[in-house]
Amino acid sequence: MAAPTSTLAEVLVPWFRAQARDLPWRRPGTTAWGVLVSEIMLQQTPVARVEEPWRAWLERWPRPSAMAAAPAADVLRAWGKLGYPRRALRLHAAAQAIAAEHGDIVPADVETLEALPGIGTYTARAVAAFAHGRRVPVVDTNVRRVVARAVHGRAEAGAAATRDLADVDALLPVDETDAATMSAALMELGATVCIARGPRCADCPVLDRCAWQRLGRPAWDGPVRRAQTWAGTDRQVRGRLLDVLRGAPGPVAAEALDAAWRTDAAQRSRCLDSLLVDGLVEQLADGRFALPGEAGDVG
Repeated sequence: MAAPTSTLAEVLVPWFRAQARDLPWRRPGTTAWGVLVSEIMLQQTPVARVEEPWRAWLERWPRPSAMAAAPAADVLRAWGKLGYPRRALRLHAAAQAIAAEHGDIVPADVETLEALPGIGTYTARAVAAFAHGRRVPVVDTNVRRVVARAVHGRAEAGAAATRDLADVDALLPVDETDAATMSAALMELGATVCIARGPRCADCPVLDRCAWQRLGRPAWDGPVRRAQTWAGTDRQVRGRLLDVLRGAPGPVAAEALDAAWRTDAAQRSRCLDSLLVDGLVEQLADGRFALPGEAGDVG
């Protein structure tokens, strides 16, 4: 039994306008560049860890051209502990393309945004909606969970599917401003109320319209997604190696990287190789290692 989806926006749009978290990239005056930076930083990273780096980033690089002119090594150092540092290089490449090909203005349509280096379907749609007010469905994990419960009566969304965009599009009002707000509202509801574990159903503004509630909140009978670990993983080792390079004034000897992870030399070597392949680290002719762009500055 599907929820009466036409009524969800009637409740969620005013709910979001009254109850949304006060996040800096949502405030009036935030540029499309600021929204793009926030979307890249927020991928797989909690909001609380992003707010201060986002402010510092926009103060240092208020326009794409400012970041485009910066060395990649500076960008990686500024990325700090946000994790998944390839995102920093993708954002740097996108900034260069925006500065060179779009007059330093972040494009507004999804197709042009998707053509930027490192910008995928989700990010393109989020920027089009949240920065430019376009009526486009924006689908992330939180949105998929809300739709699964409120519309389809399932506890979890399961694997991503091509129908996800159509499901969300059907929920959006015709008015572009309301549609962009609805996209943000679905995301907010999934992040703060309709959370994965222990959903706060008593606080849900669409409780009486939720198909999952009407069906008695049936349990999920699909595969259970296990929480990711951190300690001892390749991600941790890669982070340790990058920390050494970010903290150094220039190239470092292999021994400095060896000292960063002595637990498993084979794992350390594998992770260093992967950093080289990803373009996050470069190796000099003399065997030392550096952040991208710094190797060429050394005589």
